[in-house]
Amino acid sequence: MSTTLDVRTDAPEQAATRSRRVPVWLAVVAASLPMFMATLDNLVMTSALPVIRADLGSSVSQLSWFMNAYTLAFATFMLPAATLGDRLGRRRVMIAGLVVFTLASIASALSTSSEALIAARAFQGFGAAAIMPLSLTLLASSVPERLRPAAIGIWGGVSGLGVALGPVVGGAVVEGVSWQAIFWLNVPVAAVALPLLLVAVRESRGAWQRLDPVGTALLGGAVFLGIWGIVHGNDDGWTSRGVLVPLVTAALLLPAYFRWARGRSYAVLPLRLFSSRGFSVANVVGLTFTMGMFGAVFLLSQYLQVVEGYSPLEAGIRTLPWTAAPMVVAPIAGILVNRTGVRALLVVGLTLQTASLVWFAWLAEHGSPYTSFVVPLAMAGVGMGLTFAPSATAVLQGLPDEDFAIASSSNSTVREFGVAFGIALLTAVFLGNGGEISPVGYDGAIGPALLTGAAAVAVAVVAAFFAPGRSRAQH
Repeated sequence: MSTTLDVRTDAPEQAATRSRRVPVWLAVVAASLPMFMATLDNLVMTSALPVIRADLGSSVSQLSWFMNAYTLAFATFMLPAATLGDRLGRRRVMIAGLVVFTLASIASALSTSSEALIAARAFQGFGAAAIMPLSLTLLASSVPERLRPAAIGIWGGVSGLGVALGPVVGGAVVEGVSWQAIFWLNVPVAAVALPLLLVAVRESRGAWQRLDPVGTALLGGAVFLGIWGIVHGNDDGWTSRGVLVPLVTAALLLPAYFRWARGRSYAVLPLRLFSSRGFSVANVVGLTFTMGMFGAVFLLSQYLQVVEGYSPLEAGIRTLPWTAAPMVVAPIAGILVNRTGVRALLVVGLTLQTASLVWFAWLAEHGSPYTSFVVPLAMAGVGMGLTFAPSATAVLQGLPDEDFAIASSSNSTVREFGVAFGIALLTAVFLGNGGEISPVGYDGAIGPALLTGAAAVAVAVVAAFFAPGRSRAQH
């Protein structure tokens, strides 16, 4: 994509700034690089937890909070961040998020106690909440419409790569340097990303409207309490008071929000968005697809280490046929989506992933060697690549530009919820079938867990049949 584009700012103090021509690829890199950091840090600590526990003397509960503090802050504040971006300027809020994220990364690296690291991780999540959804919005508004699907395809591939490569990068850094280096890596990346955002991405805003503190509290509370209950379910017991009360409260807050938002155009998540078939389908697909696939990634990465005997880095490298494939396939899917429509690509991609999980379950239960996993790993990667770009395109399809930020934020929130729910659900099925973390503890347990993931992705396949097909202009 060598086409150039005009980069202008609509900020009053910069209204006289001379338009300049920048390559489209530079806008894609500028929007994707900070987002890669945010998604990478979702699971980057998984490989480092044993080392951190020995260094800081952390309890098992504190280890879980190193992950959960980030996830909870990340998922809960994406929608409010989108509202702030619409009012104050999306690039401005994303840059503020990048600064917060980087400072929190430094604080994480300098932490000398578990409590300090948990607090720093929470602030990382706040920063990431302003980065992830606004990056797609800024990219969509900065790239010419005819090149938008391909650009979104690259963005989708980078997003999936960040989540999937978290354990790989974490394992490599921990083995080669130290756990602190996981967080120091974000500093030079931010030093490159910040000027790129200023140069290659133009400022944009949504329609100015009143704030919705009631809706924000209802919807944010539902997301926070829902994820809280999910991530604590397996450790504390699904019927324990500390899990059941948050889950029931979240279940009550959600319909309360929809009742509040009805007829309010300024709601933090306007219900008018659901009149878009692409937006509605993309959110159903986003929830069920991430539940199945990322829950499976979590289990299989542990399986390769515990059963196959690989180190965290070695296990991560062996998942590359799966995790790296979307980076190649997603941009291609982005180019094809104008010709095929989102439905065909989603159905094929999600079907490939469903089949791969069934295949994984059979191989794992029969003690097959790693070489037997290569083909289904590649199949899963191609399927993910065919899903990322069309689903990101569908989220914005048919919506006005002023709704891009809130639409992207809602979809990112749903997918983050799906990741947390998928890991908890598949782990619960694994444990319920007698599974344990030992070389023989996966027998008879990992199969049912992976089949549960396959069932979740199969729901996404059904939903994908309702996605928009080719428009008349595309025939």
